Amino acid sequence: MKRVQPLIAAVLAAAIFATIEAATKDQSMAQATIPAAIRLPVEGRAPSFGGATVWLNSKPLTPEGLRGKVVLVDFWTYTCINWLRTLPYVRAWADKYRDSGLVVIGVHAPEFPFEKDLDNVRRAARAMQIDYPVVVDSEHAIWRAFRNQYWPALYFVDAKGQIRHHYFGEGEYEESEKILRQLLAEAGRRGTGDELVAVAPRGFEVGADWRNLKSPENYLGYGRTENFASPGGSVPDQPRSYAAPERLRLNHWALSGDWRMESGASVLQNAKGRIAYRFHARDLHLVLGPSSASQPIRFHVTIDGEPPKEDHGLDVDAEGWGTVQEPRLYQILRQSGPIVDRSFEIEFLEPGVRAYAFTFG
Repeated sequence: MKRVQPLIAAVLAAAIFATIEAATKDQSMAQATIPAAIRLPVEGRAPSFGGATVWLNSKPLTPEGLRGKVVLVDFWTYTCINWLRTLPYVRAWADKYRDSGLVVIGVHAPEFPFEKDLDNVRRAARAMQIDYPVVVDSEHAIWRAFRNQYWPALYFVDAKGQIRHHYFGEGEYEESEKILRQLLAEAGRRGTGDELVAVAPRGFEVGADWRNLKSPENYLGYGRTENFASPGGSVPDQPRSYAAPERLRLNHWALSGDWRMESGASVLQNAKGRIAYRFHARDLHLVLGPSSASQPIRFHVTIDGEPPKEDHGLDVDAEGWGTVQEPRLYQILRQSGPIVDRSFEIEFLEPGVRAYAFTFG
């Protein structure tokens, strides 16, 4: 879920593919015949999708069956805000170039336990209007076969089944599309048109305000959390009554009320528990879920002690009210004014909420 800078991605990719087979001579000759082309050395042969749990929107696809097609492999998990902000482009490429020989395959590799639930994945794919093939990789078998480490991650596979490019993180959309068009041209595919796709992102899919983003992702379980500020610290896997300090430093957070902090989440034991966070970003999101699918959990949020009004997110009204009904990413705040350090607090009116992570944008 962390954004990977292009330079870091290039260094990591060199290590990832160091042991994969070298480029073939015929590929080098084919590439040299393309004028003004982006240099795309062969990084290795694309692994199969063996070990997949199930396929959505398609029958099972194999490297042999995909031969002659250009394939874009997109590793995703449905709560990842970084991946969500790339989705408008991936969806548009799948639509525009489908008839020209492009196959987009989304590999859903879960981060949180509830993302292994097939019903949750199906619901998310429908809500996000994903109609291209999705392979459910709940045990990370395909993830390991690609030696992948990131969400989102794109692997560009040519018509011979060879990985020719990769990209980790957000951005570089124009270059990525040009690479797809080049691989289609190499495969003899025409009819791609002269224009690149134009997208109009909405909701979660709107790009981050990078200039004002000074709060990194943070997890709410003791296994990976940072800057937990409740006095006395956390007591792993045991119910405890927590309190928040009078003031929080930037990017510090605290619990108040009766919580059990597990390795991967904080779980509210009694009603009216709170989470406080000092942040600096336009958008604030929380990965939340109810302990029981049959028990929605109401919540109320404030920013600097007041209802969010026009700064409310998709899942909160202007007065700060919302409901946790299913395990997913919730957009709590999207600020419309100047971005400064702000104090956020969320109170849950019923017990049982599972709070996994904060992300910002």
